[in-house]
Amino acid sequence: MKRLHPLNFLLLSCFLLSACASRTNSGLRGTDLAVCGDDKVLLVNSRQSASTPDITWRWQVSEARELPAAYQKWMVPLDECKPVMNRSALLLTSSGGGVLLLDIKSRKPLFYAHVPMAHSAALLPGNRLVVALSTHRDGNSIELYNLNQPEQRLFRDSLYSGHGVVWNDKYKRLFALGFDELRSYSLKDWEGPNPQLRLEEHWKIPSEGGHDLSAVDDENMIVTTHHNVFTFNIAKKSFEVFEPLKGRENIKSVNYNAQKKLLLFTQAEESWWTHHIYLRHPDKTIEIPEVKLYKTRFF
Repeated sequence: MKRLHPLNFLLLSCFLLSACASRTNSGLRGTDLAVCGDDKVLLVNSRQSASTPDITWRWQVSEARELPAAYQKWMVPLDECKPVMNRSALLLTSSGGGVLLLDIKSRKPLFYAHVPMAHSAALLPGNRLVVALSTHRDGNSIELYNLNQPEQRLFRDSLYSGHGVVWNDKYKRLFALGFDELRSYSLKDWEGPNPQLRLEEHWKIPSEGGHDLSAVDDENMIVTTHHNVFTFNIAKKSFEVFEPLKGRENIKSVNYNAQKKLLLFTQAEESWWTHHIYLRHPDKTIEIPEVKLYKTRFF
């Protein structure tokens, strides 16, 4: 066998190393959905998924060994999985009693806190985080934290059956969804040691049982309730029925791309969970029978 010249050998080695690194770094290529339920988070390539999912990344609570042991209970079941920080991390909440900011690449926690009946969370300016807490003797509220101070609550405001929080950077407002109202908060004393969320406005939602709150764009959000789905226009301060899901009950999560008419949602079909992810335009149903799915988000 002819021996390689040392320079050629070096070039070949670099090529192989580069190719391996490329494959490693492209592991999430094509990923467009995040989904969670039970003790698991899955990232999925919906374009490569037929009835079964093309899973590009998975994580479960038992991997979080850097957390205090109690979080093995508090982070189950998972009920929120928002991609944040330029899709480098996932913001996870659990009705079991926890919130966790998880780095996707290292799989390590960047922040955590014990938060009873946590149902949603959002990152805020200034390295802060807000969590919505549902019905619990220590819940029914929104809570504020600093990402550099795990488990140290900075501020709390009561909100019955808190289920959704979304930060709107254009209006510099936090929107929070409760059982029968949608609220708007501004940031108060934000640069000082005692930051607060100041309630500015609130609106009664058209149907009780506020559940999911998601942004469509800078001007519109989607609100789901026990019995219907609505859009909320921030400038007009008004609700309208969301026609693609009109009359649908127990919608647990909705994501909508208005330009592409792309719709992504989950609907409770067995008690509070489902085994299906639904997409419209193009129409597709992805089944994951081994997980009691709760929410899904665009990645």
